[in-house]
Amino acid sequence: MSTLPADREYDPVEVSSLSFWAMSPRERDVRLSELRQNRPVSWQPPAEGGIMTPENDGYWAVTSHELIRYVSRNPELFCSGEGVQMEEVPKDILEAAEGFLGMDGERHMIMRKLVSGAFTPKQVKRLEEGIRARAVGIVDRLLEIGEGDFVQNVSKHMPMNTFYEVAGLPEQYRDQAAHNADEMAAWNDPDVAAGRPPAEVLMDGTIGNLSIGFEFAELTRSCPRDDVWSNLISAEVEGKKLTDEELATMFVLLSFAGNDTTRTSISLGTKVFLENPDQLAYLLEDFNGRINNAIEEVLRWVSPIMTFRRTATQDTELGGRQIRKGDWVVMFYASGNRDESVFVDPWKFDISRKPQGHVAFGGGGPHFCIGSFLAQSMLRNMFDQLFHRVPDLALTEPELLVGNFAGAVKRMHATTGCPVAH
Repeated sequence: MSTLPADREYDPVEVSSLSFWAMSPRERDVRLSELRQNRPVSWQPPAEGGIMTPENDGYWAVTSHELIRYVSRNPELFCSGEGVQMEEVPKDILEAAEGFLGMDGERHMIMRKLVSGAFTPKQVKRLEEGIRARAVGIVDRLLEIGEGDFVQNVSKHMPMNTFYEVAGLPEQYRDQAAHNADEMAAWNDPDVAAGRPPAEVLMDGTIGNLSIGFEFAELTRSCPRDDVWSNLISAEVEGKKLTDEELATMFVLLSFAGNDTTRTSISLGTKVFLENPDQLAYLLEDFNGRINNAIEEVLRWVSPIMTFRRTATQDTELGGRQIRKGDWVVMFYASGNRDESVFVDPWKFDISRKPQGHVAFGGGGPHFCIGSFLAQSMLRNMFDQLFHRVPDLALTEPELLVGNFAGAVKRMHATTGCPVAH
């Protein structure tokens, strides 16, 4: 017999084990669909695979589109400052890895404002020419080599070099910084861990990018440039300049956010178009007129970030369940983007779908993704080059990362067929 209180008995549909997260997205959604349709807020056991013993008995899984948006838009009830991952993570790593994602209130808004100026539509428009040229160069290289790993040869180069270009990071740091960011997302994956315990993988990635962040801050102070990092170095928050520790933490966060999610969207977005040739043909009939809506459908389909946690700041009610102060509340974005009550036939990839407000960038509120316009620009230019210049592109089934945070692709082999001159 369970020793848990009646309102805390674990749901019979479990979504916490590593075996669940090792399933394909379609397989996982069998369970998630049952939850979101019948018990959109369910009590779950602690996530398996964490790097330390959890201090609580479990968490609330929020699986419906409506309630994900509610949690996102009510930060006074559900805060971010206690952590955003569904595993228990040591506080020092938490502070180093989450940056302003793990802040609330005025300080979060101040720190966010410092960074967000680099990612406004106006600023992204200034970057457009460089992004377009980068996409051309990436596809030039793909056609030259003919085949290989799509992730390594194509997907990773656009976000890595675009973000680091915006930040002004010297080229000699870029590959290592991107590798460190990968480890922060993949510490539960056996291939990435390569025999190391999860704590060591997470620590290696975090400390690696903290070290680069410190060096980058010192380098920028001695030789400022006209870029977002130089602006951060000279900025003041509450009358004080950011410390080296704050800057290094900011680099850790932006390096992860700037690399992983767009790379995944390029990889799986390209794959789903190739699997749906009718949708690709429809896009190419009027690329400029249809690409923006197509990107929204790609983001809904892919859901590159699968989960995000909040912590209840007070006793409240959510989806008919009694939430206590201090409870963990985990939003399942990948589930919200397949919600049958919002998206008709959610497992159909349909770029003519009327926009319904996917939650791939979060469900709104103060933590909505600041890089959304930049991500859309990168996707638009990569799809333009790939689909117009590589008509015989073929991709194998992707090997997906095992983890409960980022839905990343480890490998996916590409062949180009007959190269097309541009």
